[in-house]
Amino acid sequence: MDYQFKDIEQKWQQFWAENQTFKADNNSAKPKYYVLDMFPYPSGAGLHVGHPLGYIASDIFARYKRLKGFNVLHPMGYDSFGLPAEQYAIQTGQHPAITTETNIATYRRQLDQLGFSFDWSREVRTSSPGYYKWTQWIFMQLFNSWYNKAADKAESIDKLVAHFEQNGSAGIDAVSDEEVHSFTADEWKALNKEEQQAELLKYRITYLRESIVNWCPALGTVLANDEVKDGFSERGGYPVEQKKMRQWSMRITAYAERLLQGLDTIDWPEPLKEMQRNWIGKSVGASVKFPIEKAAHNSQLTTHNIEVFTTRVDTIFGVTFLVLAPEHELVPALTTPAQKAEIDAYVAQSKKKSELDRMADTKTVSGAFTGSYVINPVNNEKVPLYIADYVLAGYGTGAVMGVPSGDQRDYLFANHFNLPIVSIMDIQNIETEADPTKDGRYINSDFMNGLNYKDGTARVIAFLEESGAGKAKVNFRMRDAIFGRQRYWGEPVPVYFKDDLPYLIDEKELPLVLPEVDKYLPTESGEPPLARAKDWNYRLAQSVPSALAGEVKVSPTEGDLEEAAGSYAYELSTMPGWAGSSWYWYRYMDPKNEQEFASEKAIEYWKDVDLYIGGSEHATGHLLYSRFWNKFLKDLGLVPEEEPFKKLINQGMIQGRSNFVYRLIDEMGRGTNTFISRGLIKEYKTSPLHVDVNIVENDILNINQFKNWRDDFKDAEFILENGKYVCGVEIEKMSKSKYNVVNPDDLIARYGADTLRMYEMFLGPLEQSKPWNTNGIEGVFKFLRKFWRLFHNEQWEFSLSNAEPTKAELKSLHKIIRKVEEDVERFSFNTSVSSFMIAVNELTDLKCNNRSILQHLVVVLASYAPHICEELWVLLGNQPGSLSYAPYPKFNAEYLVEDEFAYPVSINGKTKMNLSISLSLDAAAIENVVVNNADVQKYLDGRIPQKVIVVKGRIVNIVL
Repeated sequence: MDYQFKDIEQKWQQFWAENQTFKADNNSAKPKYYVLDMFPYPSGAGLHVGHPLGYIASDIFARYKRLKGFNVLHPMGYDSFGLPAEQYAIQTGQHPAITTETNIATYRRQLDQLGFSFDWSREVRTSSPGYYKWTQWIFMQLFNSWYNKAADKAESIDKLVAHFEQNGSAGIDAVSDEEVHSFTADEWKALNKEEQQAELLKYRITYLRESIVNWCPALGTVLANDEVKDGFSERGGYPVEQKKMRQWSMRITAYAERLLQGLDTIDWPEPLKEMQRNWIGKSVGASVKFPIEKAAHNSQLTTHNIEVFTTRVDTIFGVTFLVLAPEHELVPALTTPAQKAEIDAYVAQSKKKSELDRMADTKTVSGAFTGSYVINPVNNEKVPLYIADYVLAGYGTGAVMGVPSGDQRDYLFANHFNLPIVSIMDIQNIETEADPTKDGRYINSDFMNGLNYKDGTARVIAFLEESGAGKAKVNFRMRDAIFGRQRYWGEPVPVYFKDDLPYLIDEKELPLVLPEVDKYLPTESGEPPLARAKDWNYRLAQSVPSALAGEVKVSPTEGDLEEAAGSYAYELSTMPGWAGSSWYWYRYMDPKNEQEFASEKAIEYWKDVDLYIGGSEHATGHLLYSRFWNKFLKDLGLVPEEEPFKKLINQGMIQGRSNFVYRLIDEMGRGTNTFISRGLIKEYKTSPLHVDVNIVENDILNINQFKNWRDDFKDAEFILENGKYVCGVEIEKMSKSKYNVVNPDDLIARYGADTLRMYEMFLGPLEQSKPWNTNGIEGVFKFLRKFWRLFHNEQWEFSLSNAEPTKAELKSLHKIIRKVEEDVERFSFNTSVSSFMIAVNELTDLKCNNRSILQHLVVVLASYAPHICEELWVLLGNQPGSLSYAPYPKFNAEYLVEDEFAYPVSINGKTKMNLSISLSLDAAAIENVVVNNADVQKYLDGRIPQKVIVVKGRIVNIVL
């Protein structure tokens, strides 16, 4: 029969599922290889043709590695907590779990029909209580840990408590809040439990603090920076404002240096690594304290200094103003009555901008004077204090010193507010712009005058340290990660509150399951949706010692338990979207384990992910948080590797190829129901409209389908070109609003999954973005039919020869064996597809139906087009399902050695034929072979050649 792809693909998908063909073994003697895709959020729209690109590439590689003798783990699951399901729940009242389950069913069907070799026995869902039990457990480990700078690792909070009990705070070098207390061992022991707990919270890796957050009132939640664009939420386009909230945070900053250094040890795309380096933002400089002028002292002030971090402390004599972030905690206390109205208005305006927008806007100059002054510690001069939105409270200290002679933004600010600009270098040119030069010698800089940059910097740091006004310091741009959402559909935080302090629930009570609520909205008083849950409190009536693990005592007394007994409020925020995805690759190693997140044995075998494929948009989100959590788990001795993902590939985006129709605009400027073909639009006034690409083929509109597409088009009229309506074309992001989404279901129904898999690879290099164009898919489909044809005779009967392969057949086969091996190893899948086409064309021209040749070819192609190859493998007489673990054919270079040459044979300058002759023969022997060839004799017709010209390896010309 002809190539019946529908029957073949359905048959083998069912076989793989029933036989668990791709189930990985945790105890194999084979070398391991872990191939992972970034698991998807299951949206209601399902997959479009752009989504499977990375999955196809990873599947080809996973299948190839199996052929190469590896034990391959290639799992799939769902990052199933998230905003879209919750927004749908708010709109419809349907529980997010129901929506998520429906969407997962769609995704699973679409993934299955693409023939992916996933080990579905290991599927995970972040919204499953059996999964998020361990997300909550990891949170508990973070809460019960602190970061010891001396050891450069996280350690148990018990070790910190033991130090406090023996030595007090002396000798502790920790990553902590700024406002930690100093105390002796006796003073620590004299504190009550609540006071001790409050102090420990300043050291815990996950902790509560007041943070400036992106608050979206319409969504009722805090958004990450990458979820905000131009002051609006990326999802829904709702206004976002800056707001102070008490939020859970994680001290990712403790790992800043390790995160930075680790980038040098992993095989990731350099642009992505650079994005993380910039996000971490290491800078070496100095911390300087600017005393607040005594005239501004008042009862509201919590400090008499404003601390500034600067990478150019050498420019301190050029400071002519100081700037605070509008949200800085000292702004209200330092604002004079005369300036209050202006300051309040500016603060309100800045709340409407996200931090990313504020950092990105380098052209707008704005700010407001507080009315207060600080004192420059190196020359005792008064310096005016401003606020401006280009300073962020969460970066550094939330204050910067203005040096207009050396910084262009400061230069513009000084000009705008008529502030002095003081030159500090003898070669500085500041007539029209700032000059940040480090060359020359210092001037107007007191004790630094005449020194160069290196000596001047050392001198001023020494002065600051001697006077107690500052010190050398390394700073990082990255801030601690906010770890909370005021939403329903997320992991509950396993914490309860007693006397307004957080404590962990008993580990035995995990998972803390999401309660039922009547609505998925915040309460009328503004509390998160979990506050709607009835009778949802933590009870300690049947307390066990671990219930108070968050407190100082490890084994509470009976009196402690009686005192603790009662009902306490749970944390009402849920975990952020990145929580469940920050460790999920370990759960795939041991997904059914109910005793631990993964067994030590499973983790020791799989260790880490060998190949990770996903989008670069996760550079400073998931990919950074995952590295952070992995390093923490390693510190606790729970995992062996410092980095989770050895190699990362960012697949490019498949862009949409949009089509347009052109609506005629009448004399009154109104749109009509007449549409002008693209080639004629210069003659008319028109307006372009997106049209569904699924009713367009080769840019020709199907007019009948267009009329049926929307009711308002049913009476549409058309001005055509040569009887056809030609649509306009534009390359854009694939989205429903542009009607350029191509559903893989439709293409699979028409051409088959193998065709779609190969075509997506054929579009171009994996890492590059490229436009989708359905028009080219027909060529790949024809190739697979031609491949199928090699195995069949004229009557479409399976028919192969057992004869010895010819040299030409072996050459063609071994070219493709080597080419695919090289291409797959370097992830150059698009060039393999082209090579397959060449190989099949060559074998077709050779009329090859040799069993030995074609069996090897099936194995080589199997990773790309698994369904057709499985079918042919069985027709070749092999065991069903064994193809996935067959050995990849060994390349033999001898078959590519050219020992013959097809000499063009000319008679009197006209080429008559080609003759294959051994390259080992000399000219005389070649002449003898040619002249005595039967076909040449026919052309000679009894005539004797006057001369035979032989150019070895080139040509033979017979002159009569």
